[in-house]
Amino acid sequence: MTTTSDKAGTIDVLVVDDDFMVARVHRAFVERVEPFRVVGVAHTGAQAIEAVDALRPDLILLDLYLPDLFGLDVIPRLRTAGHDCDVMVISAAQEADTVRGAVRRGVVDYLLKPFDFEDLRPRLERYAAQRGRLLTAVVRGQADVDRVLAGAFVPAPPAHTLPKGMSVETAALVERALREADGTLSATECAALTGVSRVSARRYLEYFHSTGSAEVSLRYGAAGRPERRYAWRT
Repeated sequence: MTTTSDKAGTIDVLVVDDDFMVARVHRAFVERVEPFRVVGVAHTGAQAIEAVDALRPDLILLDLYLPDLFGLDVIPRLRTAGHDCDVMVISAAQEADTVRGAVRRGVVDYLLKPFDFEDLRPRLERYAAQRGRLLTAVVRGQADVDRVLAGAFVPAPPAHTLPKGMSVETAALVERALREADGTLSATECAALTGVSRVSARRYLEYFHSTGSAEVSLRYGAAGRPERRYAWRT
């Protein structure tokens, strides 16, 4: 478990993951987003509880597959001890019962592994905005309550509506490339197949991922950032 000194005006985060390398990556991701800072890293459920006692973080990034406790079982222990820190689940667990259990325990978000910085960043930013509303709220009536809760749940856009600047024709090209691919595609490979730029290919691939039509995996090389690869969900 590692710690840093106190600093005002930040959202303090505890990263909990049994894999030392993954925890290091997640820490680096968090520290790229203002106003977040990582105050500690824990690798077991017991370490997480101890770290919360010592560090009083605002937010925990919580893996579920810990060596001593199932991650969700950490949450009620924290509440019993009087800790009200928020929890964002970071896990490969996709079982519906696990997701429902996380919701019942009041997690603020649930992000599936593997993911990269661009998956985590908007979730942290959304959390920071919601937390700011809660901390500064003055409630005099229902309208004030509604303003506090606004943005807590952001509905996905209708499946038939493309974001501004995206065309139906290019979306169809990218979709076809994904459907016909033998395995997964990177943005570079998709660009070569469709004739669009790599940036455009990445944007459409990320759109399909955001709507649940495509899944993402990360391929780690010897050095540098992991390659993000896409496959159409069948």
